[in-house]
Amino acid sequence: MPMDKPAYKPPLDRFLARNPMPHPWTTGFFYREKMRAIYRVAPDKPFSTVLELGGGQSGITALLYPNAQVTNLDINAHYARSPCNRIPQNSFINGSADHLPFKEQSYDAVTLLDVLEHVQEDQKTISETFRVLRPDGYLLLSAPNQRWRFPFYPRMRKICPSEQAIMETWGHVRKGYSLAQLQSIIQRPCLAFESYINPLTVMAHDVGFSCLSPVLRELICVLLTPMTVGGYTLPFMSHWGTETVSLWQNVNC
Repeated sequence: MPMDKPAYKPPLDRFLARNPMPHPWTTGFFYREKMRAIYRVAPDKPFSTVLELGGGQSGITALLYPNAQVTNLDINAHYARSPCNRIPQNSFINGSADHLPFKEQSYDAVTLLDVLEHVQEDQKTISETFRVLRPDGYLLLSAPNQRWRFPFYPRMRKICPSEQAIMETWGHVRKGYSLAQLQSIIQRPCLAFESYINPLTVMAHDVGFSCLSPVLRELICVLLTPMTVGGYTLPFMSHWGTETVSLWQNVNC
Protein backbone atom coordinates (compact mmCIF):
# COMPACT_ATOMS: atom_id res chain seq x y z
CA MET A 1 0.00 0.00 0.00
CA PRO A 2 1.57 3.35 -1.05
CA MET A 3 2.53 5.75 1.72
CA ASP A 4 1.03 9.26 1.70
CA LYS A 5 3.43 11.93 0.52
CA PRO A 6 4.62 13.99 3.52
CA ALA A 7 3.33 17.57 3.64
CA TYR A 8 5.78 20.33 4.51
CA LYS A 9 3.28 23.17 4.16
CA PRO A 10 0.47 23.38 6.71
CA PRO A 11 -3.07 22.48 5.59
CA LEU A 12 -4.59 25.24 3.46
CA ASP A 13 -7.38 26.06 5.92
CA ARG A 14 -4.89 26.44 8.77
CA PHE A 15 -2.67 28.67 6.64
CA LEU A 16 -5.59 30.90 5.59
CA ALA A 17 -6.82 31.14 9.19
CA ARG A 18 -3.57 33.00 10.01
CA ASN A 19 -4.46 35.90 7.68
CA PRO A 20 -2.70 38.88 9.33
CA MET A 21 -5.05 41.49 7.82
CA PRO A 22 -7.81 43.08 9.92
CA HIS A 23 -11.34 42.09 8.84
CA PRO A 24 -10.16 39.10 6.77
CA TRP A 25 -13.67 38.30 5.52
CA THR A 26 -14.49 41.81 4.25
CA THR A 27 -11.99 44.63 3.59
CA GLY A 28 -9.09 42.21 4.11
CA PHE A 29 -10.51 39.46 1.92
CA PHE A 30 -8.10 40.35 -0.90
CA TYR A 31 -5.27 39.09 1.32
CA ARG A 32 -7.02 35.73 1.65
CA GLU A 33 -7.00 35.57 -2.15
CA LYS A 34 -3.31 36.37 -2.17
CA MET A 35 -2.51 33.75 0.48
CA ARG A 36 -4.48 31.06 -1.36
CA ALA A 37 -2.69 31.79 -4.65
CA ILE A 38 0.69 31.74 -2.90
CA TYR A 39 -0.16 28.44 -1.22
CA ARG A 40 -1.22 26.80 -4.48
CA VAL A 41 1.93 27.85 -6.34
CA ALA A 42 4.45 27.35 -3.52
CA PRO A 43 6.32 24.02 -3.70
CA ASP A 44 5.72 21.51 -0.92
CA LYS A 45 9.40 20.85 -0.21
CA PRO A 46 11.44 20.20 2.96
CA PHE A 47 13.21 23.57 2.92
CA SER A 48 15.61 24.16 5.78
CA THR A 49 16.47 27.80 4.96
CA VAL A 50 14.20 30.35 3.28
CA LEU A 51 14.96 34.02 2.62
CA GLU A 52 12.01 36.41 2.60
CA LEU A 53 12.79 39.71 0.88
CA GLY A 54 10.66 42.64 1.98
CA GLY A 55 8.53 40.51 4.27
CA GLY A 56 7.73 43.42 6.56
CA GLN A 57 5.49 42.42 9.47
CA SER A 58 3.17 39.90 7.82
CA GLY A 59 5.25 36.77 8.50
CA ILE A 60 3.59 35.02 5.57
CA THR A 61 6.67 32.99 4.57
CA ALA A 62 7.08 31.66 8.11
CA LEU A 63 3.40 30.66 8.07
CA LEU A 64 3.90 28.89 4.77
CA TYR A 65 7.03 27.00 5.86
CA PRO A 66 6.79 26.66 9.65
CA ASN A 67 9.60 24.09 9.86
CA ALA A 68 12.14 26.21 7.98
CA GLN A 69 14.59 28.76 9.29
CA VAL A 70 13.20 31.95 7.75
CA THR A 71 15.27 35.11 7.38
CA ASN A 72 13.27 38.26 6.69
CA LEU A 73 15.29 41.06 5.09
CA ASP A 74 13.49 44.39 4.95
CA ILE A 75 14.56 47.98 4.37
CA ASN A 76 12.42 49.17 7.30
CA ALA A 77 14.33 48.51 10.51
CA HIS A 78 11.23 49.06 12.69
CA TYR A 79 9.79 45.74 11.51
CA ALA A 80 12.37 43.97 13.68
CA ARG A 81 9.98 44.58 16.59
CA SER A 82 7.05 42.80 14.93
CA PRO A 83 5.98 39.54 16.62
CA CYS A 84 6.50 37.47 13.46
CA ASN A 85 10.14 38.59 13.31
CA ARG A 86 10.84 37.63 16.93
CA ILE A 87 10.00 33.94 16.65
CA PRO A 88 13.08 31.92 17.78
CA GLN A 89 13.57 29.98 14.53
CA ASN A 90 13.27 33.15 12.43
CA SER A 91 15.52 36.17 12.08
CA PHE A 92 15.25 39.74 10.85
CA ILE A 93 17.92 41.71 8.97
CA ASN A 94 17.68 45.35 7.98
CA GLY A 95 18.92 45.64 4.40
CA SER A 96 18.20 46.19 0.73
CA ALA A 97 17.03 43.51 -1.69
CA ASP A 98 19.44 44.64 -4.40
CA HIS A 99 22.53 44.10 -2.20
CA LEU A 100 22.14 40.98 -0.09
CA PRO A 101 24.61 40.40 2.77
CA PHE A 102 24.69 36.62 2.30
CA LYS A 103 27.08 34.11 0.77
CA GLU A 104 26.38 32.44 -2.54
CA GLN A 105 24.03 29.44 -2.48
CA SER A 106 22.87 30.09 1.09
CA TYR A 107 19.14 29.41 0.73
CA ASP A 108 16.83 26.65 -0.47
CA ALA A 109 14.15 29.17 -1.46
CA VAL A 110 13.56 32.92 -1.69
CA THR A 111 10.21 34.70 -1.53
CA LEU A 112 9.59 38.10 -3.20
CA LEU A 113 5.95 38.81 -2.41
CA ASP A 114 4.71 42.17 -3.74
CA VAL A 115 8.24 43.59 -3.56
CA LEU A 116 9.81 43.73 -7.02
CA GLU A 117 7.51 46.51 -8.25
CA HIS A 118 8.81 48.68 -5.38
CA VAL A 119 12.52 48.21 -6.19
CA GLN A 120 14.42 50.62 -8.42
CA GLU A 121 17.05 48.05 -9.43
CA ASP A 122 14.77 45.11 -10.21
CA GLN A 123 17.33 43.35 -12.43
CA LYS A 124 19.97 43.64 -9.71
CA THR A 125 17.49 42.30 -7.15
CA ILE A 126 16.79 39.25 -9.30
CA SER A 127 20.52 38.69 -9.85
CA GLU A 128 21.15 38.87 -6.10
CA THR A 129 18.24 36.51 -5.46
CA PHE A 130 19.67 33.79 -7.69
CA ARG A 131 23.18 34.39 -6.38
CA VAL A 132 22.10 33.35 -2.88
CA LEU A 133 19.85 30.51 -4.09
CA ARG A 134 21.22 26.99 -4.10
CA PRO A 135 21.23 25.06 -7.40
CA ASP A 136 17.67 23.89 -8.15
CA GLY A 137 16.38 26.27 -5.46
CA TYR A 138 13.09 28.11 -5.88
CA LEU A 139 11.95 31.71 -6.19
CA LEU A 140 8.32 32.40 -5.21
CA LEU A 141 7.28 35.80 -6.55
CA SER A 142 4.09 37.84 -6.57
CA ALA A 143 3.47 41.15 -8.33
CA PRO A 144 0.75 43.13 -10.09
CA ASN A 145 0.45 42.07 -13.71
CA GLN A 146 -0.40 43.74 -17.02
CA ARG A 147 -4.08 43.89 -16.05
CA TRP A 148 -3.38 46.14 -13.06
CA ARG A 149 -6.03 48.83 -12.63
CA PHE A 150 -6.91 51.21 -9.82
CA PRO A 151 -9.70 52.17 -9.73
CA PHE A 152 -10.85 49.14 -11.74
CA TYR A 153 -14.19 50.71 -12.68
CA PRO A 154 -14.26 54.31 -13.97
CA ARG A 155 -17.33 55.09 -11.83
CA MET A 156 -15.31 54.46 -8.67
CA ARG A 157 -12.89 57.31 -9.31
CA LYS A 158 -15.00 59.62 -7.13
CA ILE A 159 -14.36 57.49 -4.04
CA CYS A 160 -10.91 56.07 -4.85
CA PRO A 161 -7.50 57.73 -4.92
CA SER A 162 -6.00 58.40 -8.33
CA GLU A 163 -3.65 55.87 -9.85
CA GLN A 164 -0.74 58.29 -9.30
CA ALA A 165 -1.68 58.72 -5.64
CA ILE A 166 -1.85 54.96 -5.15
CA MET A 167 1.54 54.48 -6.78
CA GLU A 168 3.05 57.10 -4.47
CA THR A 169 1.28 55.87 -1.32
CA TRP A 170 2.26 52.25 -1.90
CA GLY A 171 5.78 53.20 -3.00
CA HIS A 172 5.52 51.63 -6.46
CA VAL A 173 8.38 52.28 -8.87
CA ARG A 174 6.37 50.61 -11.65
CA LYS A 175 2.86 49.20 -12.05
CA GLY A 176 3.90 45.58 -12.32
CA TYR A 177 4.98 42.84 -14.72
CA SER A 178 3.51 40.50 -17.27
CA LEU A 179 4.85 36.94 -17.19
CA ALA A 180 6.76 37.71 -20.39
CA GLN A 181 8.45 40.68 -18.71
CA LEU A 182 9.38 38.57 -15.71
CA GLN A 183 10.75 35.88 -18.02
CA SER A 184 13.00 38.44 -19.72
CA ILE A 185 14.40 39.51 -16.34
CA ILE A 186 14.66 36.11 -14.66
CA GLN A 187 15.82 34.02 -17.63
CA ARG A 188 14.87 30.75 -15.97
CA PRO A 189 11.90 28.37 -16.19
CA CYS A 190 8.55 29.45 -14.77
CA LEU A 191 7.19 26.27 -13.18
CA ALA A 192 3.72 27.50 -12.19
CA PHE A 193 1.61 30.63 -11.81
CA GLU A 194 -1.82 31.75 -10.64
CA SER A 195 -3.52 35.15 -10.60
CA TYR A 196 -5.83 36.70 -8.02
CA ILE A 197 -8.01 39.80 -7.42
CA ASN A 198 -10.28 39.08 -10.39
CA PRO A 199 -13.11 41.15 -11.96
CA LEU A 200 -15.57 40.03 -9.26
CA THR A 201 -13.37 40.31 -6.16
CA VAL A 202 -11.66 43.54 -7.22
CA MET A 203 -14.71 45.65 -6.32
CA ALA A 204 -14.34 44.86 -2.61
CA HIS A 205 -10.59 45.32 -2.95
CA ASP A 206 -11.02 48.83 -4.39
CA VAL A 207 -13.64 49.75 -1.79
CA GLY A 208 -11.26 48.53 0.93
CA PHE A 209 -8.60 50.97 -0.29
CA SER A 210 -11.04 53.80 -1.08
CA CYS A 211 -11.37 57.24 0.53
CA LEU A 212 -14.60 56.28 2.30
CA SER A 213 -14.77 56.07 6.08
CA PRO A 214 -13.72 52.77 7.66
CA VAL A 215 -17.30 52.05 8.75
CA LEU A 216 -18.69 52.66 5.27
CA ARG A 217 -15.93 50.62 3.62
CA GLU A 218 -16.71 47.71 5.93
CA LEU A 219 -20.45 47.98 5.30
CA ILE A 220 -20.09 48.05 1.51
CA CYS A 221 -17.70 45.08 1.56
CA VAL A 222 -20.24 43.12 3.61
CA LEU A 223 -22.92 43.92 1.02
CA LEU A 224 -20.52 42.83 -1.75
CA THR A 225 -19.88 39.47 -0.05
CA PRO A 226 -21.95 37.34 -2.49
CA MET A 227 -20.06 38.74 -5.49
CA THR A 228 -16.70 38.52 -3.72
CA VAL A 229 -17.21 34.92 -2.62
CA GLY A 230 -18.46 34.03 -6.09
CA GLY A 231 -15.30 35.39 -7.68
CA TYR A 232 -13.21 33.56 -5.07
CA THR A 233 -14.87 30.17 -5.59
CA LEU A 234 -15.35 30.09 -9.37
CA PRO A 235 -12.22 28.32 -10.70
CA PHE A 236 -12.10 30.01 -14.12
CA MET A 237 -11.92 33.47 -12.51
CA SER A 238 -8.32 32.80 -11.47
CA HIS A 239 -7.23 33.41 -15.08
CA TRP A 240 -8.32 37.05 -15.00
CA GLY A 241 -6.68 38.39 -11.86
CA THR A 242 -4.82 41.68 -11.63
CA GLU A 243 -1.93 40.17 -9.64
CA THR A 244 0.08 37.02 -10.27
CA VAL A 245 2.04 34.56 -8.13
CA SER A 246 4.74 32.69 -10.02
CA LEU A 247 7.31 30.01 -9.22
CA TRP A 248 10.81 29.93 -10.75
CA GLN A 249 13.68 27.49 -10.38
CA ASN A 250 17.41 28.14 -10.26
CA VAL A 251 18.54 26.00 -13.17
CA ASN A 252 20.76 26.80 -16.13
CA CYS A 253 18.80 27.35 -19.35
